[in-house]
Amino acid sequence: MSLREIKRQEAIHELYRGEQDLIEDLQLARKAYHDPMLKLSIMTEEELAHIFGDLDAYIPLHEDLLMKLMEGTGPDGTVAQIGQIVIDWLPGLNAYKGYCSNQLAAKALLDQKKLDRRVQDFLQRCLESPFSRKLDLWSFLDIPRSRLVKYPLLLREILRHTPPDHPDVTSLERAITIIQEILSDINVRKGESECQYYIDKLEYLDDKQRDPLIDNCKTLLCHGELRNKSGSRLHVFLFSELLVLTRPVTRNDRSCFQVYRQPIPVLDLALEDLQDGEIRMGGSFRGAFTNGEKAKNVFRVSSLDPSHGQSHTLHVNDVYHKQQWLNCLRTAMAQQQGAPPRVQQGEAVRAKRRSSTVSATISDEETNENCPPVYGPKLRPQTLSKTRLDQKSQGSLKRKESGV
Repeated sequence: MSLREIKRQEAIHELYRGEQDLIEDLQLARKAYHDPMLKLSIMTEEELAHIFGDLDAYIPLHEDLLMKLMEGTGPDGTVAQIGQIVIDWLPGLNAYKGYCSNQLAAKALLDQKKLDRRVQDFLQRCLESPFSRKLDLWSFLDIPRSRLVKYPLLLREILRHTPPDHPDVTSLERAITIIQEILSDINVRKGESECQYYIDKLEYLDDKQRDPLIDNCKTLLCHGELRNKSGSRLHVFLFSELLVLTRPVTRNDRSCFQVYRQPIPVLDLALEDLQDGEIRMGGSFRGAFTNGEKAKNVFRVSSLDPSHGQSHTLHVNDVYHKQQWLNCLRTAMAQQQGAPPRVQQGEAVRAKRRSSTVSATISDEETNENCPPVYGPKLRPQTLSKTRLDQKSQGSLKRKESGV
């Protein structure tokens, strides 16, 4: 074989070996974690089903690819053509739509269960056991998702070592297009699921705070913990249609986000990039800066609708994440404010929204951003669609992973 063909076969073997490893990890997740916790009544069957999903159903899917690769292997141990094999197999990956869409809720439930001493002890013993390879349970549960995003890379690597005149070229190019379409569909479903997850966690002091536009939101562009002008922590959500400022609270052992002020429609949103030093102590972030120190990494959002009467000066931890927020806000505003005028039905919704806004206005809160009410303990930021937050850094914005 030529050196190029050797490289091509090595890339094919890497795909094959990766499927073997994935099957072993899925089986391990069941045998070492799921079944013992069920048998010992550490978690209920319903809780385990929510956290683990239908992992068993994916094992035959990946075993099928292994079998097809073995059938396509010649007497000399090489695979002559792999493109059509992959094309025929890829549609089965659509089964992961539900699994990936449920990951945010599954991770939240697992984190909640970790507060239980029995769960803590069991997972710690597993982590210290050789079979875990120092990986925690969530690492095993996240392996299918991380495997999905590797398929385009693996196929491109095989294609890179395939001669231009090889009959496999066209099939490999088609396979790459198919997997990208599948990943795109999974991302859309996952993003919509995460968006709805956070919408369901919003709590309102008054039903009139619930902007009718919230029902139109299908995408959560970014979210995270920021500070307002008084130094109080807010968890800010930028949905496709609305900017929602909240305070994390706990209700009946359930973590949620209490809406602070009236949500601002992106259509009515104004954004101002404040220069470092424009805001100082004395109308600045009390407790966040030493006396006389200049405030850095701040921006202001306000409503163009006079009935809102809102303006919020927000502080981000560093210049990088400030720029991420500004980019996200500008993109959302361009998409909404650059759109054609709404039809009559949309105007009726907007009129209803404004009516609700006026009724829900509390003069003190709507005019004085320095005195926001404080409701409860901080809630850990979660991941989102397209952009994400670093879970351990306040005000840190996470961009959504390029893959699933």
